Amino acid sequence: MDGRHALELRSLEIQLSPHTASTASLLPIGAAAMGRPTGSAQVVQGLTSVSAFVFGPREPGRVSRASAVRGNRAGLHVEVAVAPWGSVDRRYRSRNDRHIVEWANAIQSTFNPVIHTHLYPRSQIDIVVQVLQQDGGVLPTAINACTLALMDAGISMSDYVTALTCGLYGSTSLLDLNLAEQTDLPYVTMAILPRSERLPLLTLDTRLHIDRFDAMVGVSIEAAQVIRDAMDAAMRARTGKLLKAMNGEKGEKDLMQEDM
Repeated sequence: MDGRHALELRSLEIQLSPHTASTASLLPIGAAAMGRPTGSAQVVQGLTSVSAFVFGPREPGRVSRASAVRGNRAGLHVEVAVAPWGSVDRRYRSRNDRHIVEWANAIQSTFNPVIHTHLYPRSQIDIVVQVLQQDGGVLPTAINACTLALMDAGISMSDYVTALTCGLYGSTSLLDLNLAEQTDLPYVTMAILPRSERLPLLTLDTRLHIDRFDAMVGVSIEAAQVIRDAMDAAMRARTGKLLKAMNGEKGEKDLMQEDM
């Protein structure tokens, strides 16, 4: 509907570690008490915009402390909030809203097997997702933002986690649907590990013929490699800036010692 080809992804914009003053205003009220996030990212796919914030690893709270200690692994907690101006109906959604609960559970189940939780025993990792604007593909955009925020926080993972939607128009697969396309077409939401081509998440809310399913998964795995390359380029650029800053500080210190 927006002029893209069938297998053409929407525009993808990635911002790692946004400015602290701007991210503080995006955090939900409950997340403000967690302090400063250890990692954050904002992903814009088409007209859908999602920010993700990671807190921890840190000491688990009272609710999750017992389970974290008993399992000798890090506990993962996900909270999703939707800005009132970011939805079509422009209304406030509580954390008990059905869509918000489903998104939070899907994100948590996606990253639980991917994060190396055994490296952070008796600790807790909190992920706070803020949906700023919706135009289809909210859950995939949120998963992509969480992947980058976790990597920005230095959390060890087995692979990038890339996500997208794939719809079906007749016998043609359509990638990365917007809201109008999601409303009219049957579609699948997939989270993909590009290296192993495994799918930690696959959701289907509408009926779909089984003969078309394999083709949809195949094109989605190929598209996941494209998203992974964009994520990797953003992470490498961010790491390069950090290395330049560290080398600059080290050079200044060496000059000061030589002057002394």
